[in-house]
Amino acid sequence: MKNLRITVNGTAYDVQVEELGESAAPAAAAPAAAPAAAPAAKPAAPAGAVGNISVKAPMPGTVVNVVVTVGQAVKAGEDLVFIEAMKMETPVKAPQDATVATIEVSKGEAVDSGKVLVTLN
Repeated sequence: MKNLRITVNGTAYDVQVEELGESAAPAAAAPAAAPAAAPAAKPAAPAGAVGNISVKAPMPGTVVNVVVTVGQAVKAGEDLVFIEAMKMETPVKAPQDATVATIEVSKGEAVDSGKVLVTLN
């Protein structure tokens, strides 16, 4: 996997891109990658340990609210942190059902794009 930063209409996004070999067919490789990623997210880390899933800031800004606590169960799409950028508050949401392992930021903290905000198990 390669980590890349892509800017679309002035907004930077950090993405991961899988490199496929010349002999691999994209249609065959995509389904194989999805099942392999799912089991890695399921094992729970010991209490206080960094989680398996890093939720990163989608843009630079200031953390205006952290709405979760360590140990809290969250559902996919649930708000974790709010970041203010250009006078707009943007929610950063849970990518899947999980438990909050660590909170890496605090209210009022300035963050760069790609900064880990929360880790989940």
